[in-house]
Amino acid sequence: MKYDLNLLPVFTTLMEERNVTRAAERLGITQPALSNALNRLRETMRDPLFIRERYGMQPTEMALELAPAIAAALASLDEVVRGRQDFDPAEADRLFAIAPNSLVEFAIMPTIVARLREIAPGIRLRLAPFGNDLAETGVISGTTAMVIGRIVDPPDNLVVQHLIDDGLACVLRADHPLAGDALSKADYERMRHVNVLPPGRMRAGLFRTLEQKGLRRDVAVSVTHFLAVPEMVAATDYCATLPRLICRHLAGDPRLKVMDAPVDLGTFPVEMAWHVRYRNDPAHRWLRGLVADVAREIAEI
Repeated sequence: MKYDLNLLPVFTTLMEERNVTRAAERLGITQPALSNALNRLRETMRDPLFIRERYGMQPTEMALELAPAIAAALASLDEVVRGRQDFDPAEADRLFAIAPNSLVEFAIMPTIVARLREIAPGIRLRLAPFGNDLAETGVISGTTAMVIGRIVDPPDNLVVQHLIDDGLACVLRADHPLAGDALSKADYERMRHVNVLPPGRMRAGLFRTLEQKGLRRDVAVSVTHFLAVPEMVAATDYCATLPRLICRHLAGDPRLKVMDAPVDLGTFPVEMAWHVRYRNDPAHRWLRGLVADVAREIAEI
């Protein structure tokens, strides 16, 4: 039996999107062209493969059985082809989608963008939301080049690289009555706090750390991004416990004072993950190297 290899990306995209319109947009073809390709796939496989239901296209048992083998075959082919391509960052004209968490977006991405402007001006970045789980970032399907942050329970088709470790410190307004040389456990527990709610499983991370250290925190307000913290703290007697990379930026604000936490709150990793199909892609390898170098440089300052 002869197979049309052009149909395989159509199959994998439909498996990931479960929607004809979105799949056609990703593939850069019209919906009628995608429907025609799907009909040819059905004829080849002698199976409906995808059934239209109220909330999208649902794969049949045969489609679910075929999906891992087809994905692996395409990934292997990508590795061979991309591995033989040359990449010159100074001449490259490419768009990469990256999903950084809010810490990375605030503290690391500006330096990455500045570095790209200097040595690879034709490379453009589109920052995607970190999301509530890895699937929402697009990294599992490969539509996003990489995700940067805390990687929890990655699937087998992701490669994970540790970048740096970061710690935690406290931020108060500069004229706060407790903004002295050191912050005691009693002072910390007496104050009210601004809490940052990052997405996904990291949401409980600080609460769990504080519980393990026997430190209580009276949360007055929870916000969704680090950018909301400076104004909130500067206008109140509240305290915020934040990553040190964030505190480093806030230390330059004369309205604020950064202080050590009353107990050692340990460290947490900042990691980078990408789809296995980009493992040997020269452009992706180069960009990952740049991200790793910038993260290390910032951590060592």
